[in-house]
Amino acid sequence: MAKVQLLQDIQIKKAKPQEKDYFLNDGGGLRILIKSNGNKIWEYRYTINDKRKKTTFKTYPIVSLIEARTKRQEYQTLINRGIDPIKYFKTIKDENIVDNQGMFLNVVDEWLKIEAERTKENTHQNKIRIFENDINPFLKNKHIKDVKKDDILKIIQTKEIQAPNVASKIFVIFKSLFNYAVFKGYVTKNIFENTKEERKNYIKPQKVKHFSKITDEEILKELVNDIYNYTGMHSIRNALKFVLHIPLRADNLCNLKWSYIDFDKNVLTIPRELMKVKNINLPDFRMPLTNEVINILKEQQIFSGYQEWIFLGNNNRDPINSESPNGALKRMGYNNDRKGRKQRLHSFRGTFRSLIDTLDIDNKFSYEIKEKALDHHEESKTVRAYANQVDYINRFLPLMNYWSDFVLSLRDND
Repeated sequence: MAKVQLLQDIQIKKAKPQEKDYFLNDGGGLRILIKSNGNKIWEYRYTINDKRKKTTFKTYPIVSLIEARTKRQEYQTLINRGIDPIKYFKTIKDENIVDNQGMFLNVVDEWLKIEAERTKENTHQNKIRIFENDINPFLKNKHIKDVKKDDILKIIQTKEIQAPNVASKIFVIFKSLFNYAVFKGYVTKNIFENTKEERKNYIKPQKVKHFSKITDEEILKELVNDIYNYTGMHSIRNALKFVLHIPLRADNLCNLKWSYIDFDKNVLTIPRELMKVKNINLPDFRMPLTNEVINILKEQQIFSGYQEWIFLGNNNRDPINSESPNGALKRMGYNNDRKGRKQRLHSFRGTFRSLIDTLDIDNKFSYEIKEKALDHHEESKTVRAYANQVDYINRFLPLMNYWSDFVLSLRDND
């Protein structure tokens, strides 16, 4: 059998395209395909387990003659060991892809995209800030499988000195992140499996601090009058007036839509998925509108009735941010916790719940109704099973009228 003459680099350079594709052989299964369009592609043919196979080494001159021969030798070495080089290099490529995906920042990015679909926007943005400010600077160059418990605990313990509540959140975030990493195959186990025990050892228990709230009727009287006489933005004034009468959570208040209001039936309906308790077995949150609340909404309708949101921000397009009404309360002087004069949007719920008990000396309203007015729900599945079947709206009306009348009684006579 005639010996194949080895190729010279000059031959390949000078090889011209012809009407049909043709080959220049270098021996040992290596050849270069000269295409009719001028492309020059390295091919390698081999036999393994009695099967003929073919692969390519990219194009010339991206892969030089010397490089193609080196690659041929690598493939032949694997074949001599009984390893199929095509399968071998595909496995390495796949592993490299997975390994790259397992870099800490990549895993965080994947996880945050999934979290974005099941958490509120504010909560999601807080998580992003925690990663950007407190976590990523220390772990950004690591593969997640190389992240050790001590790495995380250093971050947590440092943050505990600065902001204990954030340190606690970091602990929870990492447990969830590593659960995801295990599921995706980036790590083999969650290094924070025993979270409760670890938390006791590394994070000091935090004292529960309830929202400050005004419960003194004289101070509340000042607040009511200051809100009704507020001369700032219409949306801020009317949002504060509204929450005086219907103590919604700050997020629900600021993101109220006109579509939630039924002026024919005088009812507010907020979809269950937008409430804090998102249990699909619970009905939407429905609250009757008192006469004063209807007046507030009618006034606000003049300014925002043409838009989706009831309480518009500065751009007259998006809803107000909760910090805007909170800022107004600060400017009014309701920022002194020690003197019982601190009030924020969420405080109105505490004010309502505390004073309604004080005012209801005849026990006209049950504990259950007072709690449901705030959309508070028992954790007991049995209690929920019965409660879910009840529409409270007719039972809310006397309570909310009673409260609304009380708020209006605190206003100074014009």
